[in-house]
Amino acid sequence: MRSYIKNMKTAAKVDYATYLGVILAFVVVSACQSAGLLSRSVTGMLVPICCYVCMAVSLNLTVGILGELSLGHAGFMSVGAFSGIITAMSLQSAIPNDLARMVLALVVGAFFAAIVGFIVGIPVLRLRGDYLAIVTLAFGEIIRDIINCLLVGWDENGLHIALNIDGTKSIASLGLSENGVEIIKGAQGASGNTRIATFTMGFVLVMITLIVVLNLVRSRTGRAVMAIRDNRIAAESVGINVTKYKLIAFVTSASLAGAAGALFGLNYSSVSAAQFDFNQSILVLVYVVLGGLGNIWGSIVATVVLYVLPEALREFNDLRMLVYAIVLILVMLITNNPTLRSLLETAGKKFRRGKSREGGVQG
Repeated sequence: MRSYIKNMKTAAKVDYATYLGVILAFVVVSACQSAGLLSRSVTGMLVPICCYVCMAVSLNLTVGILGELSLGHAGFMSVGAFSGIITAMSLQSAIPNDLARMVLALVVGAFFAAIVGFIVGIPVLRLRGDYLAIVTLAFGEIIRDIINCLLVGWDENGLHIALNIDGTKSIASLGLSENGVEIIKGAQGASGNTRIATFTMGFVLVMITLIVVLNLVRSRTGRAVMAIRDNRIAAESVGINVTKYKLIAFVTSASLAGAAGALFGLNYSSVSAAQFDFNQSILVLVYVVLGGLGNIWGSIVATVVLYVLPEALREFNDLRMLVYAIVLILVMLITNNPTLRSLLETAGKKFRRGKSREGGVQG
């Protein structure tokens, strides 16, 4: 019992350190931005970094905490992106306040992504291993193809939606009035969007994602999810509803990815379904794996470093992707080296012991 309480206290300290680290990073970056110390390219990366941090943390809930391999996370991101864009664009005249429309867009994006996650999760989560990965991969591609055929417009009569499956329809076939707004134009995606996403909203979304995921992990539901991950048969034997708890984790992950997608879509004037392909899902999965499965703080650090790294290596021109690949390989080798990991753990223990001794002497 004592060891359990001690572990819980340690976990709480780690969670608070994660919150504090994100808050300090936001304060420092905001101060640098206000002082004009950040270049235009770095400033343009702030919102996407927040989006990808939310994506990595939410995917870690499925891959690291639940222990299921999902290769269609970009599909949930695209659902949130386009539903958020539709919401923000169609409410321009009714709600002129950008912040209010952005919040509504994030909520709508998270809601629709959660619905899609629930629909997909019911049959998919009954599968295991490679089968689940293949089905989630297929889901991501299906969502991309559907959006490529989607035509959406808005006028005083409401939303106009059509599917251009046979290639005979165009956005003009929706019959919009003169005051109508063309939102999604099939394979062209959504263009002419009003960019209302901000770094502050990105920070708020990151904090919400961390609070939801970390509180879920430390709760009774989270312990049940991890029990399923560690030993499914043993979890079933003690009465844990495996499908229920897997679905809770999966839908929560999808919902957070949808909110991140909505913020991502509102950060650009033009968004297409091609941006949310299989490579996008693999990119987020790389962030999760390199940061450590189940390690939320590691996902944050890995996302920031690996997203900024290609831009930092831009001066190397053609060699930058080679250097990027080498860095990825080195990180994988280092993080999976038992000897190095034991050395780092030993150093960490010595450091904590030294701090505790200093505290005892001062006391």
